Amino acid sequence: MTMRPRRSVLYMPGSNARAIEKAKTLPVDGVILDLEDAVAPEAKPAARAQVASAAKAGGFALREVFIRVNAIATQWFADDLAAAIAAAPDAILVPKVSSPDALETIGRRLRDAGADPRIRVWAMIETPAAILNIGDIAAAARGDTRLAGLVVGANDLAKETRARQLPGRAPMLPWLAACVLAARAHGVDILDAVYNDLSDAEGFRRECVQGRDMGFDGKTLIHPGQIDTCNDVFSPAAAEVAQAREIIAIFDLPENRDKGVVGIDGRMVERMHADIARRTVAIAEAIAARA
Repeated sequence: MTMRPRRSVLYMPGSNARAIEKAKTLPVDGVILDLEDAVAPEAKPAARAQVASAAKAGGFALREVFIRVNAIATQWFADDLAAAIAAAPDAILVPKVSSPDALETIGRRLRDAGADPRIRVWAMIETPAAILNIGDIAAAARGDTRLAGLVVGANDLAKETRARQLPGRAPMLPWLAACVLAARAHGVDILDAVYNDLSDAEGFRRECVQGRDMGFDGKTLIHPGQIDTCNDVFSPAAAEVAQAREIIAIFDLPENRDKGVVGIDGRMVERMHADIARRTVAIAEAIAARA
């Protein structure tokens, strides 16, 4: 089983050359070179050229590189997409995806442009329509859209729905859960939203724990100071990995290979727990390989 850790994915303004260069040294799993919210309208052409150049030049090592383009309905989208295709990052992150139609359009343009087949597409879920259509959006991964993941945009969701962003995120929990379910149903990864209050380290940790426990693969970040906490929370603990290895070893014994349930330390453990254990070990090994 091959896994790619996506515990921490950091937004970097596409207009800030120093920030982009610094990203190459940070202990982060992924970097989003942002052409959308972080870039003023008048700075977008220069940022586009800078981001494309940085992605082409490489130097990000094992960090996954995303380019977030502007939304399809904007005047910048076509040029952003063309530049991203030429730069060939790991993924193109598309904001304001509210239906599978947008992903089909992106997939068609990638095909028409002869884009590198390794480029994946990720969709930002940040509108009421996106939440209502989340199953269909995630299901687009089964078509020719290159969809590989979803990213929750809670700030835009709050703006569009008027829901308050409260500690614990009670108003948004049904929406977050729906997104995780859709991602799992259709085999794509999903990243949790950013945490805005950089002064509240404990609140940030609690939200990381909440996202992990809900089933998110990792979290998007807005500051390098959030990386270590995020990596810690979304990494399997040593005791969890040790227990996973024990479960795998017991199910791999010749006398247990055909059993659906075995007893371990007085507990009844099903074969599905062995599958969960294999994923835990695979992600732990992938994280260790990066270190």
